[in-house]
Amino acid sequence: MKILNLTTAIPSRYGTGADIASQHFIDAMKALGHSVSIVGYRRWGDRHPYGKDTIEVGERHIETSSAGIHSLLWAAIALFRQLPYSSAKYYSNRYVQTVRSLLSQQHYDVIVLEHSSQLCWLKPALVEPSKIAVLAHNVEHEIYQQRLKSSVDHLKKRVYQREAQLVKQMEANLAATSEAIWTLSSHDASYFRQFDKTDSVKVFELPVNVSPVNPTHRKTYDIGMIGSWIWKPNADGLCYFFDQVYPHLPAHCSIRVAGRGAEWLKDKYHNVEYLGFVEDAQAFLAEARAIAIPSICGGGVQLKTLEAIGLALPVVATPFALRGLTTLPTTVYSAEQPGQFAQAIQTAIDRSITPDDLESVKTWVENRYNQFLHSVETALTLLTHEA
Repeated sequence: MKILNLTTAIPSRYGTGADIASQHFIDAMKALGHSVSIVGYRRWGDRHPYGKDTIEVGERHIETSSAGIHSLLWAAIALFRQLPYSSAKYYSNRYVQTVRSLLSQQHYDVIVLEHSSQLCWLKPALVEPSKIAVLAHNVEHEIYQQRLKSSVDHLKKRVYQREAQLVKQMEANLAATSEAIWTLSSHDASYFRQFDKTDSVKVFELPVNVSPVNPTHRKTYDIGMIGSWIWKPNADGLCYFFDQVYPHLPAHCSIRVAGRGAEWLKDKYHNVEYLGFVEDAQAFLAEARAIAIPSICGGGVQLKTLEAIGLALPVVATPFALRGLTTLPTTVYSAEQPGQFAQAIQTAIDRSITPDDLESVKTWVENRYNQFLHSVETALTLLTHEA
């Protein structure tokens, strides 16, 4: 098959969990022997070369916090075109014309439209006979509803309310007019099935692309956390950890935090080191005695949870971080209350990884990969054979 994959930011090592999820689908489709062309924006400042199958439609500040004056332009576009802000920030005539040009020059069996509502404005350019699958990384409007409930600022509440309402409309429209909806969690699938899409909504369990850490690897600190903290749900989880879990931990526990957006941690705690962006996330976590994942809100599946588990290190996570994961290796601890979370971390720090633990993780990783590849193959077959 010839497949056209339309995304927001072209997957990059400087990206977020969404980049990892996108790359998993692209790699799987290629592994199955299909030709995949990727269209999207280059992250601002990313000079990594792309392959010949990748078409960039410009350079974008993906995170609003670093966009400066561009955010005002996106706000104006959002108001003028009655789009959600999260959609307007990716809107461009260049993107629309690139897609139209590609579709006029060649036929694609399948078009994968990623990020649900964020690229909703591309839908009018996607003409038949291509089959369209919407890859919904999250039920986006629910994220803004969560922010609306938790916000105390009146202006932010109005912004989040507008965003939630418009995104919900866009998601409903895409669900009603697309041949397939691909989701990353059973919760998200349940939402989209209400649009008379019972048979065309598919759930994918993402694979893991890391290798287990050698149990004899040198440990230099106790607790490791990594994430894109510029994304508010991740930032909320980090704040929860330091506000509610940290007070229950012994003062001698050493903690390291990596990832952009948590500069407020610098020099705030005597036993906490903030590193910012790290080139090699696996190398960073390999030196930790335990990994903490204190997520409390957000949507979709937790990519950083999957990656952490795949390293075969002791992982302590909230039930929210483990949502959608029904079977787990023996190295994973679930803890909901702050005191329980802190106790589980101390247990994990003292734990030695056994050969049985390693085998448990390896089996889990292998099963997820095989299942994901099978799910992608089945979804593409069903999509292209629909009457």
